[in-house]
Amino acid sequence: MRKWKNDFKPQSSSETWYDFEEDWELIASSLKTQYGYSIRKEIDNMSWAELCSDISGLMHDTPLGNIVEIRSEEDKEKLKYFTQEQKNIRWKYRNKMAQNMDKYEFKKVIAEFQKMFKEMAGDSK
Repeated sequence: MRKWKNDFKPQSSSETWYDFEEDWELIASSLKTQYGYSIRKEIDNMSWAELCSDISGLMHDTPLGNIVEIRSEEDKEKLKYFTQEQKNIRWKYRNKMAQNMDKYEFKKVIAEFQKMFKEMAGDSK
């Protein structure tokens, strides 16, 4: 599975917030929304570099941009107001990312999950 860096403000250079293959429908829809072309029709007329550039330039108000904002959100105040669907999108992707990281990073993510669940239960310790 190939993952591509993007311009959606990852918190570290190793984080990616979309998967080129898994999110292809979102990418295609976003390219149509922002640039007005159908990638399925234009793919033969486009260079790989141009496609990558267009994908990297997708804004937050596109289908992919909306999902990336949900997946990458860290602001605790904003997270409080996430719908259950937004929470599911965020944690599903983060869980997938956790499966691909080293043990140190994994422990850090687990600690974040534990803290989140404690806060949801009203335990601030």
